[in-house]
Amino acid sequence: MESIEPHYLWRDMYKSEDDENSPFYEREYSEFDFTNQIYNYLIHPQWDDFGTPTLYVKIIFADYNKGFLVAELLGEWNDALHNDIMFLKRDVMEVFNAAGIDKFILIGENVLNFHTSDDSYYEEWFQDIEEEGWIVALNFQEHVLDEMKHANIDYYINFGGEFDNMPWRTLSPFQLYQRIKEIIGRRLN
Repeated sequence: MESIEPHYLWRDMYKSEDDENSPFYEREYSEFDFTNQIYNYLIHPQWDDFGTPTLYVKIIFADYNKGFLVAELLGEWNDALHNDIMFLKRDVMEVFNAAGIDKFILIGENVLNFHTSDDSYYEEWFQDIEEEGWIVALNFQEHVLDEMKHANIDYYINFGGEFDNMPWRTLSPFQLYQRIKEIIGRRLN
């Protein structure tokens, strides 16, 4: 797991540690000290801890003019034991939402499992972003999506179809945002 690092090709455009609106503002990272872990596996030091023992995040892009962010996730999303959604929503996404972000792109290629509890924090997050906002889950693994569907999370988070195999690394953040915006628009019509 220590070789899985967050996407870094957009770092010349955005760094969450340089963003005054980010909960990770002024955080310092080591390239050599591996201190965070998921269970017994050390993880790359560029991932951000936000209060859960099994899920980490990296905000790889945020644009306040267009009101969107791209977040990459790593680990086990466990609402049943650790209430990960509460920490993710309260300690990360609400901070960005208060600064004007209402469109959230969650990249879940490295989310290994999902364990559900209830959907109240998903519902609250969905209500917080109002009419123009949305939450999209990109490239989550099939078994994770199955658990999310079983928990009715798909009422609050858009996933499936074109969102399951999007080649997002080949796009700029703005191209990714535009493509997702078009897909959301088609789904609503």
